[in-house]
Amino acid sequence: MRIVAIIQARMGSTRLPGKVLQDLAGEPMLARVVNRTCRATTLQEVVIATTTSALDDAIVKLCKARDWSWFRGSEEDVLDRYYRAAKEYQADLIVRITSDCPLIDPEVIDQVVKAFLERQLEVDYASNTWPRRTFPRGLDTEVMRIDVLERAWREDSNPAWREHVTPYIYRNPDRFRIHNVLGQVDYSAMRWTVDATEDLTFVRQIYDYFDHDRFSWRQVLKVLEEYPEWLEINRHVQQKVI
Repeated sequence: MRIVAIIQARMGSTRLPGKVLQDLAGEPMLARVVNRTCRATTLQEVVIATTTSALDDAIVKLCKARDWSWFRGSEEDVLDRYYRAAKEYQADLIVRITSDCPLIDPEVIDQVVKAFLERQLEVDYASNTWPRRTFPRGLDTEVMRIDVLERAWREDSNPAWREHVTPYIYRNPDRFRIHNVLGQVDYSAMRWTVDATEDLTFVRQIYDYFDHDRFSWRQVLKVLEEYPEWLEINRHVQQKVI
């Protein structure tokens, strides 16, 4: 089974334009996401799925310079972009990662992938986000088979859902078999993703502390025990509702 992580990335973020190339301790945020994702042992390939917009030429330039696999597709129909990228790279199992999660953890990615593989005869989709979240927001990992992604691609007629790739799957539990990966402790109140300036300030605190990207999410928890005030930086930022 060919397991491919697809990282969606574009420059045109509405709240924080160009965030994927913002600096984190000397490297673009996208590079930090790619580096950390590539350390997951369950993956055969990591692909950056960007758009055909001229704005995203900068992302393709970085992909070429770093010798990363990449794909260009629709800017708004991200489900279509994912499906076509998955077909291009012959993925049997797709792992969805977003480029605004620079604290994404290979251990967590592997945990979700392995949970899916252990139940693959009885599961269509696994994630650590739905219907319940225990991991910090920003460690989001979703896993689905290519036939499941293809079915969503064919059947989903809601543009807002297609922009977010997987809502058609997880909001139809009568049509798809869902597995929710949970941790032993609920850290869901922690916000480790980057949508706003305050989020970027928060993750920069983490990266400036370590000055590399090889730290684990558990090490971040320990740092936040030492500096709990850092959690206040972006606590008020509201997540977009789909």
